[in-house]
Amino acid sequence: MSLKGKTLFITGASRGIGYAIGMKAARDGANIVIAAKSETENPKIPGTIHSAAKDMIDAGGQALAVACDIRDEDQVRVAFEKAVEKFGGIDILINNASAINLKGTLATDMKRFDLMHQVNTRGTFLCSKYAVPHLKKAANPHILTLSPPLNMKPHWFGPWLPYTMAKYGMSMCTMGLAAEFRADGIGVNSLWPETTIATAAVQNLLGGDEMVKSSRTTDIVADAAYEILTRDSKQCTGNFFLDVEVLRSAGVTDFKPYAFEPGHKLQRDLFLDDWFQGIRPEIAVVPPPAPVATPVAAVEADAPVSATPAITPVAVVKADAPAQPTPAITPVAVVKADAPATPATGTKPVAAVKPTAQAARAKTPDVADGNWD
Repeated sequence: MSLKGKTLFITGASRGIGYAIGMKAARDGANIVIAAKSETENPKIPGTIHSAAKDMIDAGGQALAVACDIRDEDQVRVAFEKAVEKFGGIDILINNASAINLKGTLATDMKRFDLMHQVNTRGTFLCSKYAVPHLKKAANPHILTLSPPLNMKPHWFGPWLPYTMAKYGMSMCTMGLAAEFRADGIGVNSLWPETTIATAAVQNLLGGDEMVKSSRTTDIVADAAYEILTRDSKQCTGNFFLDVEVLRSAGVTDFKPYAFEPGHKLQRDLFLDDWFQGIRPEIAVVPPPAPVATPVAAVEADAPVSATPAITPVAVVKADAPAQPTPAITPVAVVKADAPATPATGTKPVAAVKPTAQAARAKTPDVADGNWD
């Protein structure tokens, strides 16, 4: 199965992960609706809806650039109307736009709190609401949201409660929409990376150049998204996918080409803990000695994990295997697809591209997970 002729509505597709997913689909001959805010070039934040549209057309697809702030219902409604008018329908919605502000309760002003909740939870819900009537008419319709598994450990709430609430709101949309529209054959899933991804958010908010070197490129998320979107939507719904597990199920075994800085130690992403305990036995998990949570820990690809200060390992349940819970710890389920996918063409790792246009940016008030513009 390919995405040729399919219409994808992608929020925040002018740069970062959304752009990478759009480019991947465009190479198949898909139609891409680029719904984002950036209409004019900013030398500090490269990428606009128009430059992204040109790149996707050059890659072999069709594209429609639509200026859209997903906090505004009228703008979202008009964006979907324009998309349907041009391409005749919607086959896939990618809820990618997301705002981030890693601060605690007292340090978070309500303007930032509202921004994250309006973009993340409300924006995901709003775009899904307008997409569903069109998806019901489509063959193999999907909603894919870039959000994490619902890990309810307190150490992911304490350091930055407002962001966790907003991001988990996106994941709750996945859980609820999958249940609500299962009978309509709409596949609703979430996708999250194993490591940090080289985007503006990582560059500006999570550690600068050194963190970018410890990240993988956006290509790994785009390749994993492609695998999900080409599966049978009736059989693939209600999952919280991790990029490496999706690609492993498609036959990918070498993840080194995805590294931004080959050979550099990789940084595990937020909200995952030791999710790979029991899935990746080659990675040693060392219980933390301290009670204070440290949100992320560095890991090397296919190498032992260094001890994660103060993060308690969380057992993971596979869809078709018994759980191996850590004693006295409630497992958090990270579920694979209901059925393994056969390798799809174009899913092999592509050469890592230094995201100079995506990662090297000045810090801005509305910086998001590489996408909110």
